[in-house]
Amino acid sequence: MRQVVLDTETTGLDPKQGHRIIEIGCVEIINRKITRNHYHQYIQPDRESDEGALAVHGITSEFLADKPRFEDIADDFLTFIKGAELIIHNAPFDVGFIDSEFKLLKEKHAVDLGQTGDHATILDSLVMARQMHPGQKNNLDALCKRYDVNNDKRELHGALLDSEILADVYLAMTGGQSNLLLDAENNTADDNQEGSEATINRLDSNRAPLKIIKASEAELTEHNKVLAGMGESNLWQSK
Repeated sequence: MRQVVLDTETTGLDPKQGHRIIEIGCVEIINRKITRNHYHQYIQPDRESDEGALAVHGITSEFLADKPRFEDIADDFLTFIKGAELIIHNAPFDVGFIDSEFKLLKEKHAVDLGQTGDHATILDSLVMARQMHPGQKNNLDALCKRYDVNNDKRELHGALLDSEILADVYLAMTGGQSNLLLDAENNTADDNQEGSEATINRLDSNRAPLKIIKASEAELTEHNKVLAGMGESNLWQSK
């Protein structure tokens, strides 16, 4: 199962007012494991960011001046997300901007890429969080605190950083197994390094003995009745 956690940064809040995407960040998850494969691109929007948007992401027009335009990166972007399940926090916002960029491509360059939903399925992690935690704050910072996900580096919003954080949050929300798998993978890699030592947790020899609770006669009788009903070939039947 391939999933792609996606986030964008934009020049403002509404593509209908001419606002554009300036950054796309994507993180790949395969079978609940975050891989090293990601997609990240800054984009020249050919317009200024609103003051409010600039205060959020801190990406200046001067920084974006030499970056490629959306039409230059559209094929690579679509190749990365093709056939995946996109995990997006407040999906209508990001999908609305991506679809707007596709529409501009069609209008200006006669390139018809359809819509985001034509290339990938979409899961809105904000909707999921609201269903799991009704009546609570469910923005990314609140979810990081709730699920003990470290977001110390998140002084400003950034598409790739927010995608990395959302990937951890999503896996924690849906079970967290991937973290265990990644830990095991990392431990294996560490153990293969020269001079590394495995950590052994030893029990205190002075600990109190464990309490042993034996089954009563009545419980043993019921247990043997169940085993007898399983036939003589069962492995648990007393000989």
